[in-house]
Amino acid sequence: MYNNKPDNAVIMIENNQQTKKQRLKTGEKLLFIVAGAFIILASIAFGVMQYMMATSDKPIFEQKTHYNLTDEGQKGSLVFREAACTECHRAMRGGTNMGNNLDGTGSRRTLEWIENFLRDPESTYGHETMDHGSKPKQAYYVAEMSEQDRHLIAVYLSELISEQGSASSPVPPKGESPFIDMMVKTWAPDAWKEKYKDIRDKDTDTVEVK
Repeated sequence: MYNNKPDNAVIMIENNQQTKKQRLKTGEKLLFIVAGAFIILASIAFGVMQYMMATSDKPIFEQKTHYNLTDEGQKGSLVFREAACTECHRAMRGGTNMGNNLDGTGSRRTLEWIENFLRDPESTYGHETMDHGSKPKQAYYVAEMSEQDRHLIAVYLSELISEQGSASSPVPPKGESPFIDMMVKTWAPDAWKEKYKDIRDKDTDTVEVK
């Protein structure tokens, strides 16, 4: 008996031919064009931003910091610069923006923490670091410095203090802040308001960031 049902292979070929014949609609083409243009522009903008950060002699954000270096701090500043740390970092408003801006470090970290980080960055930081650590990382030599030099650098960095409310300070500005007050009023439980003190009212230069 003759079977009139088409063969499976024939059906697959016909389906493939129909798929090939389907073309993108105008709206779909425009969507792909817009998405592609956005990706290209975003890549260009990111590249320009990275170039500006690397070559600018000014900080990206306004830095309201101060320092009153001790004798050890002054020696540490010299070691810091002789070790070419300013090729990546900014400190005392000098250096580059390739790495972290270290102005205000003393307001975020204790001297002990800084020393531990310079000696063993990844254990102190809690996870892998980009440039500090063992070879072949760029700043591997910091961990290989003498204990005395690392101590001097740590003292120097610990004496770079942020003014409260600056971009490098962990403490918001004193006084009223409509946005912060609104968020606290909206989301903070009443029990928190009784249990915790408003950090804006604290008179402290050092608030360690965990």
